[in-house]
Amino acid sequence: MIEIIPLFFGYSIMFFGSLGVIRFPDVYTRLHAATKCDTGGIMGIVFGLILMNYVPNIVKAKLLFLLVLIALINPMISHAIARGAYKMGVKPEVRVDMYAWDNP
Repeated sequence: MIEIIPLFFGYSIMFFGSLGVIRFPDVYTRLHAATKCDTGGIMGIVFGLILMNYVPNIVKAKLLFLLVLIALINPMISHAIARGAYKMGVKPEVRVDMYAWDNP
């Protein structure tokens, strides 16, 4: 029964991240919401699956490896997408562009 807590946490993060993707105004804020949704939501769901009693140990080890890969790769890929969009000329809808200050 303890696996219900991380599963519910992951599902709620996925729900609110999906709302952010729909509601946010530009590519960068939508990408931020999608990254939080993917990383936090999936990690909660996978952690809940690891805690289940009837899952074999080899499957738990594979899920743990998947959890580490998601934590390492997902933020890096979303950063690369945002950087590529900025380099291609997609401007954020903000008043102050602090990224342009650091990268003239």
